[in-house]
Amino acid sequence: MNKFKWQILLGVSLCAASLALYLLQIAIFHAPRDTFFYLFQDLAFIPVEVLLVTLILNQLLSVREKLAMLNKLNMVIGAFFSEVGTDLLKSFAGFDHHSDKIRKDLVITDEWTDGKFSAVIKSLSSFDFRIDYAKNDLNALRDLLAGKRAFLLRLLENSNLLEHETFTELLWAVFHLTEELMMRQDFTQMEIADGTHLAGDIKRAYVILIAEWLAYMRHLKNEYPYLFSLAVRTNPFDPNASVAVK
Repeated sequence: MNKFKWQILLGVSLCAASLALYLLQIAIFHAPRDTFFYLFQDLAFIPVEVLLVTLILNQLLSVREKLAMLNKLNMVIGAFFSEVGTDLLKSFAGFDHHSDKIRKDLVITDEWTDGKFSAVIKSLSSFDFRIDYAKNDLNALRDLLAGKRAFLLRLLENSNLLEHETFTELLWAVFHLTEELMMRQDFTQMEIADGTHLAGDIKRAYVILIAEWLAYMRHLKNEYPYLFSLAVRTNPFDPNASVAVK
């Protein structure tokens, strides 16, 4: 209530000061007609000022702030891939019967353009991923995710991530998979239906993870070439990847 009170007082004071200045102008120059003429000219321009400030300048500032926010979020995304994302890609690929079919398309080089990244992301959106829960080690995947659970929780607590819907969706998919795996102690006696359910959870996270990884790699190539170089040399889909510079 006090907040609105001082705002009202400020508004009244400013209007009173404006009125006093107009009256002083009339008293000094004795030209009320000119005063009212310019007053209405100023009033007529107010809608244009509102248009410029609220619709154009505010929009430009909003776009600039959003770009700055997304740039900061890419730092968080980078921490995710450094901490757990790259290892998850390797693990998930081990469950995919068709991983060899996409592996060659995911060997990123310095020659990749924005168009190349977009084309690969688009082609993978319709790719037939075949996840088999028995093809790889669920225990190892559970241990990996369990060890990173606290890290994932801290990422979910970051309210700024709401600005990045797809990455937030990825975090929820990975965290859900983590919970599913941690609830199970023994995968050797698992029913087929239960294994199929886990395969679906793995596939959900895997599909989003690949798309986010490609988008992040594109960001690194455009903004941070030295980080991109390291990411290319540690590409989880490249069988010949080596951290050593050749």
